[in-house]
Amino acid sequence: MIIQILIKCQGEANERTVYVAITGTNHYYGTEFIKVGQIVHLTKDPDNPHDQEAIKAEIMPLGKIGYVANSTHTVPRGCRSAGRIYDTFITHICGIVRFVVKDTVILELAEGVEEVYIVTVKSDDLIREEVQRGIAHD
Repeated sequence: MIIQILIKCQGEANERTVYVAITGTNHYYGTEFIKVGQIVHLTKDPDNPHDQEAIKAEIMPLGKIGYVANSTHTVPRGCRSAGRIYDTFITHICGIVRFVVKDTVILELAEGVEEVYIVTVKSDDLIREEVQRGIAHD
């Protein structure tokens, strides 16, 4: 199986760089695997019972890694809160990891960046082999 990750850039670059912090990572997968340059998907989470302006952070294909900080106690200096950026996009925007400090990830919002995954299966034999070994999931 071949997995290709394509990163499309479209639109104009922002005149001003906007940073946000991802917090709560210790409730998910931590930060050990996160590297500078990775793309993180930010999606509004309007059904969140704790925060009406919640924005979840996801790394594909892993899933949710935390939330954009939205409290005076969790937003680092130089970053914007979830409330400040909530109305700047419709449902989704990407960010690029710029810093990882302990359990906080600092992203630069990247309005024109989109991440696309293409999965190609080379051989049916590979799939059969994985199913027999119990690796494939339903």
